[in-house]
Amino acid sequence: MAARYTDAEIAMLLSERKPLPADYRKRLNFREKRGHRETELEIAGQGGNKFRLIGRQSTLNVLDFSIILAVSPSGSSQLFRLRRYNGKHGEHTNLIEGNTFYDFHIHTATERYQDLGMREDSYAEPTDRFGTFDTALRCLFEDCGFDVPQDPQRGLFEQEGV
Repeated sequence: MAARYTDAEIAMLLSERKPLPADYRKRLNFREKRGHRETELEIAGQGGNKFRLIGRQSTLNVLDFSIILAVSPSGSSQLFRLRRYNGKHGEHTNLIEGNTFYDFHIHTATERYQDLGMREDSYAEPTDRFGTFDTALRCLFEDCGFDVPQDPQRGLFEQEGV
């Protein structure tokens, strides 16, 4: 049976502290697949939840990407997608609200879309906060309770990269 969460539970899962391992950059190695590359990283939340970070990017169009934060509900083999940071890969329509857009966007799990039997993260909002895979990953880290270790190799004035 698929897991279901209320909006309050989703907010708690998003805010749960998620410490990244010091070597998280090395562990986010992409594997080449047919037409895209992907990576995954499992993260233990400080509240005891198990999270998975999943990244995919087209090999033909660098603006076509998706970075997913999912939780592994206890007693279920299915992942529950909490957030999804997407590049430009086609139009998106929010069926309840009836608005359509073509832009970088952030999907969020909601109770109301689950109640309609739709994918938990069907709702999305356009954003101008990112334009690349790396900046989308940085936004996800900022928005979703990640503790990112300090990188001693990173320059003081470096803006790009995660």
